[in-house]
Amino acid sequence: MNNYDIKKAFPALYAPKREGFHVVEVPALSFLMTDGHGDPNVSPAYAQALEALYSLSYAVRAITKSELGRVYTVGPLEGLWSAEDPRAFVAGDKSTWDWTMMISQPAWITPQIIEAATQKTAAKKTEKKALPALDRVRFASYAEGTSVQVLHVGSYDSEAPVLARLHQDYLPAHGLTFNGQHHEVYLSDARRTQPAKLRTILRQPVTPVG
Repeated sequence: MNNYDIKKAFPALYAPKREGFHVVEVPALSFLMTDGHGDPNVSPAYAQALEALYSLSYAVRAITKSELGRVYTVGPLEGLWSAEDPRAFVAGDKSTWDWTMMISQPAWITPQIIEAATQKTAAKKTEKKALPALDRVRFASYAEGTSVQVLHVGSYDSEAPVLARLHQDYLPAHGLTFNGQHHEVYLSDARRTQPAKLRTILRQPVTPVG
């Protein structure tokens, strides 16, 4: 069985070069998604959201392998971030952020597969190990279109200067403005990677000014 990996299927989107900003076209892709608010470093809801997303994603993969004979690598964690004042990103004020965490799903995944995986995931959990965020996970398509992205290597807290260059220098210089939520793709496992070596794609959907 061939192994599908979204990083190999869409290298421009998930395996970019490190140097500089790049304009990319992002098609509609399917995701498991869940929403929340506040600083992810201290929010219990954030940890619960990630546990539910990963548990359900691996359950979906198990079903497609056993019932469809299709194998794939679970995609990286991704996040959409927004705030009433976009300057909150440059300032690093995480307490004001709204977030949508998500994991991509292959094109052949259907709502029926998601429902079956949700039921199996819920059934496996005892009351003590229940997934409180499972019922808040949704399956949806998300499209960004034209976007500017950069591969950032370093800690999450060191993203602010990169975003400042993107917002204040690159976009105005190229006649572009915001056209959607700030998007991050986490290529590294933060539990096993030193902060200085974390690899994160920073992506901003854009549209021409005027």
